[in-house]
Amino acid sequence: MSPNLTDLENLARQAGDILRAGYAREHQVDYKGIIDLVTEVDHQSEDFILDQIRTRFPGHAILAEESGKSDGSKDHLWFIDPLDGTVNYAHNIPIFCVSIGYAHEGATRLGVVYDPMRDECFSAERGRGAWLNGSPLHVSSIQELVHSLLVTGFPYDTWNTSDDNFENFVRFAKLTQGVRRLGSAALDLCYVAAGRFDGFWELSLSAWDVAAGGLIAEEAGALVTNVDGGPDYISTPQSILAATPGLHGLMLAELKKNRHQTPKAHIEE
Repeated sequence: MSPNLTDLENLARQAGDILRAGYAREHQVDYKGIIDLVTEVDHQSEDFILDQIRTRFPGHAILAEESGKSDGSKDHLWFIDPLDGTVNYAHNIPIFCVSIGYAHEGATRLGVVYDPMRDECFSAERGRGAWLNGSPLHVSSIQELVHSLLVTGFPYDTWNTSDDNFENFVRFAKLTQGVRRLGSAALDLCYVAAGRFDGFWELSLSAWDVAAGGLIAEEAGALVTNVDGGPDYISTPQSILAATPGLHGLMLAELKKNRHQTPKAHIEE
């Protein structure tokens, strides 16, 4: 049995209720790395989503940020980020979301990203389009870097890797109207889909960060690849570039000038 888009939307909204209820309270913060945080609310949200999937779609495989891979049918795979933007959340910055993607037979078919603080539910179904709270999404028409606004993120090992993305940040900051860093890759991709940003890139992520948002951006008209221009932005080693059709090639060319090494798989907030 396969889920439909409404199933994912309901799961994301209910998990979002958990995030909203816990927001701006004192949290139990643990560290997966020096600057890689996890709170008790991450676990509460993930436990809820996993329980619902296992109850309603038994036998499906799940790849989730906090619990890792749960074995199941290789034809049905869920990608779960229960709280994308944990550092923001722990600091009471209201920029975070729930991200849920579903792949059938190796291809992502459904994606939902829910921002509970703004009640914005981004969704997409492959081949049918992308929506924000039911209204169609389309990328911007920007075709020149000088007129664009971009967004990016940085890896958690930025202190000790040469592939830290700072040279790219500086280069694009001097070529565009600006580069933002929100702290949530899933929302970055959805904002490209909505035309709020014109392009997004990041060098080091995990599948749960980008499975849903990548599909939403694609279905809204963005070109979405890895930073080498290949079509696979899900498999390890992971990186991503999502931009309007007019900007994608320009951004890709700039990124290739600054590549130091093959990006390592890493976890986004």
